[in-house]
Amino acid sequence: MYDIAVIGAGPAGATAALFAAKAGKKTLLIDNDKTMTKRAWVENHYGVLEISGPELVETGKKQASKLGAELVTATVDNITETETGFKIHLDNQTVESNQVILATGVLTDLAEKIGLATKEGTEPRIKKVISVDSHGKTNKKGIWAAGTAAGVSVHTIITAGDGAKVAINVISELNGERYVDHDVLKS
Repeated sequence: MYDIAVIGAGPAGATAALFAAKAGKKTLLIDNDKTMTKRAWVENHYGVLEISGPELVETGKKQASKLGAELVTATVDNITETETGFKIHLDNQTVESNQVILATGVLTDLAEKIGLATKEGTEPRIKKVISVDSHGKTNKKGIWAAGTAAGVSVHTIITAGDGAKVAINVISELNGERYVDHDVLKS
């Protein structure tokens, strides 16, 4: 049983997973290797002079893994509710998680299949997004959404920030108090 399962390993998903893992939560990052970031060239990401989308995605997955997230390459077919959380149906297996974060980019079919509310997107070429509140909560308790899937701008730095925000909110809810993560330089 995972504390948090993140579906999608683009900037929003990988960032959510690295924050969750660093907070000591048992974290699963599920990637179908179809992120639109793999087609990007990025020169507007704070702290990075320039980077290819594929390199940015791989770095994000490595960061999440380094901090303790387990990475699985698979496609999620369905998510069903259990007494203690959710059963996530992958290609040939199922895993269980207490909380789920959808960071599926432009893809909303899984969200619709499991009964999440969607709405019209506001970004160019983003037809539909998952309806969330300001914390990233969907209409199903325990299922959250982050990044482009949740209606934020497709820019990698914005989706990464939204993934961090949603992860902090999930961690805070699990902990029962506001979670803050700040590292300090060692002297």
